[in-house]
Amino acid sequence: MLIPKPTTGDTSWFVRDRFGMFIHWGLYALPSRHEWVQSHEKIPPDVYYEKYFKHFNPTFYDPRLWARQAREAGMKYVVITSKHHEGFCLWDSQFTDYKVTNTPYGKDVLGPYVDAFRSEGLHVGFYYSLIDWHHPDFPIDVFHPLRDDPQAPELNQNRDIHRYASYIRNQVTELLTTYQPEILWCDFSYPDRMYKDFPGKGHEQWESEKLVEIIRSISPKIILNNRLDLPADQADIHTPEQIQPTEWVKVNGEPVVWEACQTFSGSWGYHRDEETWKSPEQLIRMLINTVACGGNLIMNVGPTSLGTFDGRAVKALEVYRDWMDHHAASIYGCTQSDFPAPQDCRLTQNGNKVYVHVYAWPFRFLTLKGLGGKVEYARFLNDGSEVLMSVPEWEAGQLDVNSDTLVLTLPIKKPDIVVPVIELTLKNSV
Repeated sequence: MLIPKPTTGDTSWFVRDRFGMFIHWGLYALPSRHEWVQSHEKIPPDVYYEKYFKHFNPTFYDPRLWARQAREAGMKYVVITSKHHEGFCLWDSQFTDYKVTNTPYGKDVLGPYVDAFRSEGLHVGFYYSLIDWHHPDFPIDVFHPLRDDPQAPELNQNRDIHRYASYIRNQVTELLTTYQPEILWCDFSYPDRMYKDFPGKGHEQWESEKLVEIIRSISPKIILNNRLDLPADQADIHTPEQIQPTEWVKVNGEPVVWEACQTFSGSWGYHRDEETWKSPEQLIRMLINTVACGGNLIMNVGPTSLGTFDGRAVKALEVYRDWMDHHAASIYGCTQSDFPAPQDCRLTQNGNKVYVHVYAWPFRFLTLKGLGGKVEYARFLNDGSEVLMSVPEWEAGQLDVNSDTLVLTLPIKKPDIVVPVIELTLKNSV
């Protein structure tokens, strides 16, 4: 069984829990047409401020409800955007006026969030954007909404990236000391993205080495992601985004702790008119596929400007709730199996338990190579019913299998489950 490279932060609980919730929430929930709306539509910071900052008032925000929905969906940890690229802060930061406590809402968002999710037993984390389109010292670049403004070169002359890097360190220190998160998601670097005469930004601009030193000194066990443009061994987790790896993620040939970052639809922030919402089969299979390759899955919710989860997001969470209710054993504590998966199946494993996730229901028989004579008992997770490991003599002759192959005799009709799972208990000698 593959074992990932050791990490500086404490990922022992992370690789056991496997499933988390991402929350992207900010001023972009008001226009509700993608979290990058300010950049995509080239909205100047002062216009964005006037239009959205002065109207942010999520009167229905109830983090206790969010936390309960996450826990019921089977999620074990949560990461929220403390600050996204727009620069708006969801806590009462002493280093900026561009914060939630100065909006009509007038209250800290992160404190109640931390308390609510921890009370439901979830680990808590923060996303912090290295990009900031509002900050006066953040140089205009390829993603900045003012990138095509004729005055952009002149505006950049008085912007000091070193002052901005100090701002990052101050705010991250504030977040770590105030809320003690267990995950810090810094996002993102693009040193090679030159636009006109505007260079991209990476570890030199963020002063990432100084930032990591501060993070590790304050929170030695915190889990840190890989988007600070530093050598791979300085990150605890690697984070493929909006793709589904088909094998264990490796860096320099070594398996690493990794987390697939995915959305229920095509947007991270709330997008009222976005229609590419994933089907129940896609949602469940993405979780299974990830764990079957030794990774974690973090699925995103973009709350509305009122502070509620959109009804489509609630339905997606209910898909996970209903499936995880009986199938969580095939996810928590599991990893990539030592055994090869049959066609149209995925395997996860936790010690002497091998879980067969059946994507396409076969007719009567399912053959598993390498497991012949090694299984003590087989059962469905959805109802605990036995799955026979014997085959009638006539059919056995036609299947042409050897002693190294396990043959399961299945019911003709697929169980009424999005993805049925068969639990195999291995014999002690295996």
